Amino acid sequence: MRRDYFELDVENVEWVKNDGDPEKPLVRIDFHGPSGVLERQLSDPSGSYLDAGETDVAFRLQDPVDESDATGVVSVTNRITGDFVFELNESADDVLTFIRAAREYGRNAADADDGRYRVEVRIDGEEAVVYEKETFLVYDADGNLLRSHSLIPSGVEL
Repeated sequence: MRRDYFELDVENVEWVKNDGDPEKPLVRIDFHGPSGVLERQLSDPSGSYLDAGETDVAFRLQDPVDESDATGVVSVTNRITGDFVFELNESADDVLTFIRAAREYGRNAADADDGRYRVEVRIDGEEAVVYEKETFLVYDADGNLLRSHSLIPSGVEL
């Protein structure tokens, strides 16, 4: 699948900078391509969509994290098979801002079991899956985990 088939939109992250009331960060991913391909990638062998626990979200930097115009690749993978579900290019600053908001939301949320952020995937405007997630891993260009930039729930050992 081509990365340019995807559009990413983020909501509920500005409250951290503005010292506002905590809101769960949301990332909405719209897919505009051959729908059958993404539907297969989002599905398990029985044809049902993967649930949140069967997916992992990560960001792999393509540049050093301290560069002002650093970019990287956001990926969603199938936790069971390790296969990529999809990938898309994104600015490192945007992703790290999102992770900071999710971290702060998790510290302030009344119900920590409800996830720290939400992912909505739409196919040509129609909602396909919604995931409530707690983990978002960040790797440098060499594949090393950047713990200080990642969103890792307390008590989780990697």
